[in-house]
Amino acid sequence: MTDHGELGALLRSWRDRLSPADVGTATGGVRRAAGLRREELAALAGVSVDYVVRLEQGRARTPSAQVVAALGRALQLDRAERDHLYTLAGLRPPGDALVSTHVPAGVQRMVTRMGDVPIAVFTASWDILLWSPTWAALFGEPAGRSAWERNLVVQTFHEDLFAEERIGRAVYADGGAAFRVSLVAGLRRAQGRHHDDPGLRALIGRLRASSEEFERLWATGVVGEHLSQRKVLEHPTVGALEVDCDVFTVSGSELQIVAMTVAAGSPAAEKLDFLRVTGAAVG
Repeated sequence: MTDHGELGALLRSWRDRLSPADVGTATGGVRRAAGLRREELAALAGVSVDYVVRLEQGRARTPSAQVVAALGRALQLDRAERDHLYTLAGLRPPGDALVSTHVPAGVQRMVTRMGDVPIAVFTASWDILLWSPTWAALFGEPAGRSAWERNLVVQTFHEDLFAEERIGRAVYADGGAAFRVSLVAGLRRAQGRHHDDPGLRALIGRLRASSEEFERLWATGVVGEHLSQRKVLEHPTVGALEVDCDVFTVSGSELQIVAMTVAAGSPAAEKLDFLRVTGAAVG
């Protein structure tokens, strides 16, 4: 049985304990309360303000697992709080058999405070969960894409989906062959750990059916992990940028943090600054 009164009360309590600075929201103007506004939570979770209101008032009684996961990330809940939110919503908390989409509060704060750096957080199956404004300025705004289009493996094997977007793309001496092999190897590694995850099975099945190259690489049985490397990115607005692309894993989880850095004062740094400022202005 669910307790929607407790669900609404907890959502309000968790919203009140976060400040706009915690989530990288501008704090201009007079605020009557220290916590997040409903519209700010709605924007972070990708739901409507009306839906947040109905949840807090107990009038929305069946939030989906996707919505609950998004609210948990937006509210920066720890794992115990996230699991309790699932339970109150009448859902089973995700277990270790599933690919985790939980982003610890510390990781969220790090991404928020590193807004000048193209940085993003991905699941073990390369679904993007969190990103900085500079990442969006460089690679396009993920929030406007479908779940399928927000997956890095899908983006790599289906570049045609983004042919009309003015976004940065990596240029490789080998045409990206080694990069694609590493992504397939990492995806198979995730499958081995989460073979009962229906979302992961569906992703792999759809990739195998829609990309001949992915199917060929998948058939080789390669297993491994994606590694850090230096890359050259080509952006239609600023041209070529050479970046160090580092991949970090979060202790106690399989989250993958991708950060792209450049030398201070370099031409690449100036180009990133330009994209960050103009991207923010457009946003």
